Amino acid sequence: MGRKNVYQIRHAVPDDYAGVSRLFEGPKAVWGTLQVPFPSPEVWRQRLAAPEVGLVLLVACERDDKDVVGMLGIHTNSSQPRRKHAASIGMTVRDNRHGRGIGTALLKAALELSDGWLNLTRLELQVWTDNEPAVRLYRKFNFEVEGTLRQYALREGKLIDAFAMSRLRPPPGGLPT
Repeated sequence: MGRKNVYQIRHAVPDDYAGVSRLFEGPKAVWGTLQVPFPSPEVWRQRLAAPEVGLVLLVACERDDKDVVGMLGIHTNSSQPRRKHAASIGMTVRDNRHGRGIGTALLKAALELSDGWLNLTRLELQVWTDNEPAVRLYRKFNFEVEGTLRQYALREGKLIDAFAMSRLRPPPGGLPT
């Protein structure tokens, strides 16, 4: 029986820029996200030093190593009063760490933060229709497919479809009757 990896989930800090940049150097990370190949560490340094308003970035690190092995962003709608209850998420895991529970740990932490502290009742995401492991992970956490976004984005020279998925949580106290 192998040792189960334990991951520290924490907020990203500006010094994480090199590790975050390394996440997107892998072909699986580029394939599974909307990022482009050949990320610039300087771009990530700037993004982490001055994140967009309402963005919460979580990183996963192995407990015995502070190197970033996964990242999840929660993009809140803090400047849109009618959408403050909703946020979108995006996630990636380092290519050589897939299948080790990092995505599960990041998503669990994000849902605890969203439900218990940010008062979000709707989380949204887009995922490629052919990214079966990611779709399975999101379904495990009660995300449902709301529709298919045809020719959503360019990947390796082809326009690829994506699922629009969401997870709804009744607001505290339940829905009004």
